[in-house]
Amino acid sequence: MSKIPVTIITGFLGAGKTTLLRHLLERSAGRRIAIVVNEFGSLGIDGETLRGCAIPNCPEEDIVELTNGCLCCTVADDFIPTMEALLDRSDPPEHIVIETSGLALPKPLLKAFGWPGIRTRMTVDGVITVVDAPAVAEGRFADDPEAVARQREADDALDHDNPLEEVYEDQLDSADLVILNKTDLLDEAALSAVETALARRPRRVRTIRASEGRVDPAVLLGLSAAAEDDLAARPSHHDGAGDHEHDDFASFVMELPEQESTEAFLSRLDRVVRDHDVLRMKGYVPVAGKALRLGVQAVGGRMRHAFESGPRGESGRLVVIGLRGLDPLLVQRSFGSV
Repeated sequence: MSKIPVTIITGFLGAGKTTLLRHLLERSAGRRIAIVVNEFGSLGIDGETLRGCAIPNCPEEDIVELTNGCLCCTVADDFIPTMEALLDRSDPPEHIVIETSGLALPKPLLKAFGWPGIRTRMTVDGVITVVDAPAVAEGRFADDPEAVARQREADDALDHDNPLEEVYEDQLDSADLVILNKTDLLDEAALSAVETALARRPRRVRTIRASEGRVDPAVLLGLSAAAEDDLAARPSHHDGAGDHEHDDFASFVMELPEQESTEAFLSRLDRVVRDHDVLRMKGYVPVAGKALRLGVQAVGGRMRHAFESGPRGESGRLVVIGLRGLDPLLVQRSFGSV
């Protein structure tokens, strides 16, 4: 039997991985695709969003959610049993897509495809890294890592470790395809600058532009990279190191009551992000007088929202991700939830 192809979608926090995946599912032309979603935090907002997408050929049983930890840290405990369960179905999927946590390092996950019982039955068709183009354009990550290193060496006051940058770079250097997302938010000059910065990476891969994650499935699937056999060509900051930790990040879940108005809630959300230096917020809340729940995504100072299908409920839930030291109580007080 031929191996089942697996596509790994990775990318930094808020780059648009779930949007890309949803677009892929909507245009899969009846292909049986199983989804494995690995979300950072105890509440899998992404999995629930996909289950509520109302895509006919995307049944709930084909969406597997892993929220017990980062896949690259819990390969033996979570990932291997999940993949074996998909393989052992009476009607196994034709393709598997894994949406990793925004904090995941791709290379440890790629190594797991050498696991006995997996290697002979699955192959990594490709690693797709989604990049938040406006975030990179704003200088959130350095265009010249060597210059940053020299600056750090010359200034004892600077922090010599930047785990956010390392995660971002590891995701780029493991990729077979880079999706430069949210390009509609930048002009041509800014886009060209971002593409030039990406071209300086040690691993040169194809980069394509996208808006709202709209990429033809024919481009995403069928890369035939066999990435598990190409590990040496995918450099990582953590090569030869032990398990990486996520101690630099904090994540918690808030329950929120029904909101009186969309505008007031979004204004409060924006203020909380700015006042507490929150990296990422995502979730949903019920709004008075609205039949659908309000889905929200906040990345830095940028925010998106839309009314979406799914169980409305009497309360909403919001995942908050920030750097270590983020105080959940202060954030909750800002929402008036405590």
